[in-house]
Amino acid sequence: MSRTDVSEARPAAPAPRPARTRPPRTFEQANRRLKWTMLAPALLFVGAMIIFPLVFTLNLSFTDAFGAVNAGKQNVGLSNFTDALGDTRRFWPAARRTMIFTIGAVTLETVLGLALAMLMRKAFRGMRWVRTVLIIPLLTTPVAIGILWLLILDPTNGIANHLLSSAGLPRQEFLGSVSQSLPTLMLIDVWQWTPMMTLLLLAGLTTLPQEPEEAALVDGASAWQRFRHVILPMLGPTLATALVLRAVDALKTFDILYATKGAGGGSDFEAETLNVYAYGLTFDYQEYGLAAAVLVLFTLFIIGVVVLLRRRAGKDAA
Repeated sequence: MSRTDVSEARPAAPAPRPARTRPPRTFEQANRRLKWTMLAPALLFVGAMIIFPLVFTLNLSFTDAFGAVNAGKQNVGLSNFTDALGDTRRFWPAARRTMIFTIGAVTLETVLGLALAMLMRKAFRGMRWVRTVLIIPLLTTPVAIGILWLLILDPTNGIANHLLSSAGLPRQEFLGSVSQSLPTLMLIDVWQWTPMMTLLLLAGLTTLPQEPEEAALVDGASAWQRFRHVILPMLGPTLATALVLRAVDALKTFDILYATKGAGGGSDFEAETLNVYAYGLTFDYQEYGLAAAVLVLFTLFIIGVVVLLRRRAGKDAA
């Protein structure tokens, strides 16, 4: 057999496969990629601003830093945490006051805010002016509010005691009293933040459908029955969100407390919350390691409260 015949007997080489091409991106895919590309710098910046302080504080909480943050310090393990948790003179009373302040203020703000939102649900003459007056406390800085109420509640020259005397009631010490300081501060917080709860709940009420309430009215349900069995369940998600936001903010309250009672929350620590306690450890006593441990515990405490409230809200919604 000749070489030509052998070459003709060989099978033909397979044809090359066509190159795979990616399908063109849809408009939604391109838009999603562009969105994350544009958001990435802002997300990285915000993430760094959140993560760095948390990591720095956590690292500081395991050291014996004192006098200066950059001074020589040694790792002491969980010593700061055990010292804080074993402090029954300052830490645990401050934690108890934090809970009392938060629960009392947020409860009053929620009840009053819901009542005002229900009253403002239907339009009336002068409603625009009422809403304008409501947001005035929200536009004022907490320190200015603290100074304002210090003047109003001054035991000697304050207008509050002047009004009480005019009504034949005994004069009160208010912020000058150990027993009255915390309730008075709760009322100041209620004055400032009830408008926010009102606006949030009013926004939720305006989005509710009218048909269920109208059907209940046709069935002969009273105003309380319509509120209890129709409006309140539908308002549940909005109410839960507003409650969580306000509770977290109330837990972190510092400005009004420090502006009215000063360092330590008063001479007998009567208004000292965990925020005020951590501030005193940092700037008054310069115990940075212990202060960082208190802040870490406080952060875990806030996270626990948020998880508890969210679970509770989820059960109520179910």
